[in-house]
Amino acid sequence: MLSRAADSLYWLARYLERAENVARIVSVGHRMASVARSLGSGGNEWLSTLIATGCEPGYFEKYAEAEQKTVIDYLVRDPDNPSSILSSIETARRNARAVRTALTIDMWDALNETWLEVRNLKLDLASSEGLLRFLDWVRERSLLFNGAYASTMLRNDAFYFTRLGTFIERADNTARILDVKYYVLLPQHEGVGGALDYYQWQSILRSVSALRAYHWVYHDRLKPWLIAELLMLRPEMPRSLMACHDQIGQYLTLLSESHGGKRGECHRLAGAMHARLRYGRIQDIFQSGLHEFLTGFIDNSVDLGREISGFYLL
Repeated sequence: MLSRAADSLYWLARYLERAENVARIVSVGHRMASVARSLGSGGNEWLSTLIATGCEPGYFEKYAEAEQKTVIDYLVRDPDNPSSILSSIETARRNARAVRTALTIDMWDALNETWLEVRNLKLDLASSEGLLRFLDWVRERSLLFNGAYASTMLRNDAFYFTRLGTFIERADNTARILDVKYYVLLPQHEGVGGALDYYQWQSILRSVSALRAYHWVYHDRLKPWLIAELLMLRPEMPRSLMACHDQIGQYLTLLSESHGGKRGECHRLAGAMHARLRYGRIQDIFQSGLHEFLTGFIDNSVDLGREISGFYLL
């Protein structure tokens, strides 16, 4: 297929996944901030939310401090933020229009209806109820689109590029959500293992719909190293780094086979990232630094996306 069409499908999937991911990260920040207030603790939950989304530089060009109202507005609907939820939906729809004939009717309807509805929504971001209702709606619309293309697309190059976009963005997001905890500095009177620490880790699991999965796998109380293992190294957890890279490797291999076996730096880098996860041990990752591992992974994800674009999409 034309590289221009492949590029549009790849970024369509990435931006719609990004809208869902930002909704999940904002949900984490909101839960952590709410718990901190209820326990009478002060923290930097909204700053950590900004850092985790990668939107911190653009935000501080407009605002002096990371306050709840302005952070939420910037991440949800600010047109100056290309990664805001509304901007991401707009960009996804623009890419969809460019490859309208490559989409199934169900895919187009799911995305176009989302775009039409979000343009007419009266967002009530000032109240917790209104914010959480909107974030849940964004997640539901993303899941609807993912279900539509998984159920109706032919298994050809168009499908492979769409899946690549989804899982590269999802892996990046899981790493960012997990890294939120690093940036949330516990108040001096709070210790690791305290009530605030417990609820912050619980918020991480809830944000990726993995709280029940955690108890199913471990049959244990919440432990940071087990939560990290679930979200990083467990292949049966569908949003884990390992599960995402299983999919990335699979679809890069299928693309290579459909292009005469040609392989590039993107295949090597994806294989190296997959091997590091497959053979990694959570105790070694914690010993060398969870934050360092996650930031390195995020940097590698950026490089992988760049290499895929250079090899297939230009």
